[in-house]
Amino acid sequence: MFTSNQRQEERTGRSGTPRLQYLQELVSQFQNSTDEERKEKIVANLANFAYDPYNYTFLRQLNVLELFLDCITEPNEKLVEFGVGGICNASVDPANAAIITKSGGIPLIIECLSSPVRNTVNHALGALYYLCSLFTKEEILKPEVVDVIRRYAAAESVNVSFSNLAKAFLDKHLTENK
Repeated sequence: MFTSNQRQEERTGRSGTPRLQYLQELVSQFQNSTDEERKEKIVANLANFAYDPYNYTFLRQLNVLELFLDCITEPNEKLVEFGVGGICNASVDPANAAIITKSGGIPLIIECLSSPVRNTVNHALGALYYLCSLFTKEEILKPEVVDVIRRYAAAESVNVSFSNLAKAFLDKHLTENK
C-alpha cells in the first residue's frame, strides 16, 4: 500500500521515528557494517521502501539509488539481487530513472541479465522495462541485449516469469521502434 503524509503520521504516532530518519539509520548501519548477512538484510529492507512513491525523495536525498548500484557490483549475489530489486522498484519514477541512468546503472543492470539468481534476472528485466526510453534506448536496445531478452521471451517452458517480463519488454520497446 502506498503511503501518504497522513497515513505515515497515523502509523508512527507521536513518538515514532520519522521515515527520513529511519531510512538514514538504515543507510548508516549498512555503511558501518562489516557483516555480509546484516548488509543483505538492510539492502533488502531498503529495496522494500523503494516501491512506494512516498519514499522516493528520501531515497534520492540519502543516495540510496547509488547504494543499490554499488551493491550490483559486489561479488555477493544476495547484495546484487536486493540492489537490482531496489533499482527495479524505484525506476518507475522519472527522477529516479534519471539518477540511475546518469550514475551508469544501465550497463550494470544489463550484466544482471546473466545472473544465476532468478530474482536478479527478473528485477533486471523489470528495471530495463522502466528505464528504456527515447534517451536510453540506444544503450539498452543493443543487438546483444535484445537477443538475450528474446531468448528469455522464448523460454516460457523454463521460466514463465522471465518469459512474461521479456515479452512485455519486447512488446513495449521493440514494437514502438518499428
